Amino acid sequence: MDLHALAVFARVAELASFTRAAEQLGLPKARTSTAVRQLEQQLGTQLLQRTTRSVRLTPDGEQFYARCKELLTEADELASLFRQSPAELRGRLRLDMPTALARNLVLPRLPEFLAAHPLVALEISSTDRQVDLVHEGFDCVVRVGRLRDSELIARPLGHYRMVNCASPDYLARFGTPRSLEDLDRHWLIHYAPTLGGQVAGFEYLDGAHERHRPMAGPVTVNNADAYQAACLAGLGLIQVPAAGVRALLVEGRLVEVLGAHVPAPMPVSLLYAHRHHVPARLQALLAWLAALITPYLQA
Repeated sequence: MDLHALAVFARVAELASFTRAAEQLGLPKARTSTAVRQLEQQLGTQLLQRTTRSVRLTPDGEQFYARCKELLTEADELASLFRQSPAELRGRLRLDMPTALARNLVLPRLPEFLAAHPLVALEISSTDRQVDLVHEGFDCVVRVGRLRDSELIARPLGHYRMVNCASPDYLARFGTPRSLEDLDRHWLIHYAPTLGGQVAGFEYLDGAHERHRPMAGPVTVNNADAYQAACLAGLGLIQVPAAGVRALLVEGRLVEVLGAHVPAPMPVSLLYAHRHHVPARLQALLAWLAALITPYLQA
């Protein structure tokens, strides 16, 4: 089976677009379409459902894509079997992480990784939703929060310490809460990954138990940037990892409140698919991410 055709199919599946895949691969769109069509003819099944507006995997295509990625990874590993120098690692990696982590930590330090591995190309997704690592074609994911049961390999890194924050302007208008009872006179900026869903309220640890206290609030957001911006605008309290607002606390743009009533520490993990052989370039990326993120976490 033609490895080039498999690589073309995999890129079309990942990008859900023949046009974007052709652009990234440096191929004419017609050649990309032909490669996938010939692959389908060879297999005797339709791999992609095509419409004028979208391209998506068929059930057979989803099954084939998972095996295709494994085969391409093994072929790439075989080609680089005798490259021992880190500088000779090559290939493409796709990773996903929360927006704030990408902006504040990973992207500013990324030149260090690329300088050590100049032949590795990275595709970085930053989103606050939980992506499907296997079906969306990611090599690894930095996951903040509890993990769902899955067949993925999880490498725990530690925990984010959580803090409650408000802006000085908000506290000047509403006062500083000193107890949980004071929260009845305050606003909470609500966070919901899917707007319209149920919001948890103010979270805090009561001994070993997690509690939720209902709170009013005029604003609900669905991503970390909007969550922080709403707090800076004086719209209410937020509950966030301390590492993400450290600079704002030092600058006085945010103020920590109710330090005795904070949410449970939030676990941080690296996730990647179970494989017999983890590619050397992925091993290098996982090690770099762990070394970069761990100093900001609690054990």
